[in-house]
Amino acid sequence: MPTVQRPAVTAVLAAAVLLLTAGCSGADGNAPAPTATGSPSASPSGDASGPGSGARAEPPPAKGSVEVAGTLTEGLKSPWGLAALPDGDLLVSSRDEGTITRVDGETGKKTEVGTVAGVAPAGEGGLMGLAVPASFASDHMVYAYFTTESDNRIARMLYDEKKPAGQQLGAPDTILRGIPKGTVHNGGRIAFGPDRMLYAGTGETGDTGLAQDKKSLGGKILRMTPDGEPVHGNPEADSVVYSYGHRNVQGLAWDSEKRLWAAEFGQNTWDELNLIRPGQNYGWPDVEGKGGEEGFTDPVAQWKTSEASPSGIAYASGSIWMAGLRGERLWRIPLDGTKPVADPESFLVEEHGRLRTVVAAGGDKLWLVTSETDTRGTPQAGDDRILNLEVK
Repeated sequence: MPTVQRPAVTAVLAAAVLLLTAGCSGADGNAPAPTATGSPSASPSGDASGPGSGARAEPPPAKGSVEVAGTLTEGLKSPWGLAALPDGDLLVSSRDEGTITRVDGETGKKTEVGTVAGVAPAGEGGLMGLAVPASFASDHMVYAYFTTESDNRIARMLYDEKKPAGQQLGAPDTILRGIPKGTVHNGGRIAFGPDRMLYAGTGETGDTGLAQDKKSLGGKILRMTPDGEPVHGNPEADSVVYSYGHRNVQGLAWDSEKRLWAAEFGQNTWDELNLIRPGQNYGWPDVEGKGGEEGFTDPVAQWKTSEASPSGIAYASGSIWMAGLRGERLWRIPLDGTKPVADPESFLVEEHGRLRTVVAAGGDKLWLVTSETDTRGTPQAGDDRILNLEVK
């Protein structure tokens, strides 16, 4: 299928959008945010996990490149989460329809797997992140983060490929419930780390105090076993909370040295890329962006909210790649260890609309998911899409 470039927004429309969206990057970048009325691991992510290969990789060049190699598939409705299966096919979630679709990694053919029972889409909530464990070949489990009538939760489901299309998902087995839900700031990204533990980014639902409340699961990065239990090495032995002081985390990725990175929506001023260390306080709502204040961990990089509103991130070719919703662009942050080697670069600016999820596809390849059909975009024929990128 051919790739599609989107015309640039006219100055008049852009001005109108900015007037309407000023004040909240975190509401997926386009709306003000109302206040919302056990098995242990051998090593956690971060510095404790040690080097991935024992040899320091050469830092990437200061200037990178992005080539859209093609469109894998199109016609997706409100796509959000994306996870790769061992055979190279992809699973993609529909936030608003509550369904999971399998996409052939070669032909792009779409087959609906089933509907996740209990999903209650509303606002920024619905069926969001997906994750496939390393044990998938033996247990056939798929994990999902989704909104219900009462909370956000994480569940696993048996994926039985022998059953008819549309009936292949088993009933959700909830492993973690009680993550606060709201019209906005529901977080939603989940991913298995190099330690085979499950990580989740959550939001504070517009209730800013939750981010600093260590007993709340809102405004946090969580770390748990595949059964939803706290992990040895977490800051508190009886808690799945891994880091706190977050506004709305929707991007999680590990670099070649197994360090965890996270993208976070700001409010009026700064979106963030953070290096995550266990037990650290990332500042919200006391600090937005780089504040240099004692007791808070500053981001490694920051952006104006009009240029980013970051959702998914991935690591490839020595750089973090960050998908922007309101910013309608893909950011590259080249890294030498934990520090950028150059200023972030933007690619695909306004060419494909809002960008939701980016996933490493091996080597210099990425999968990139657009997000024009989520009620905040301006969908065109064929939206939404999964694009195949080659990056440096």
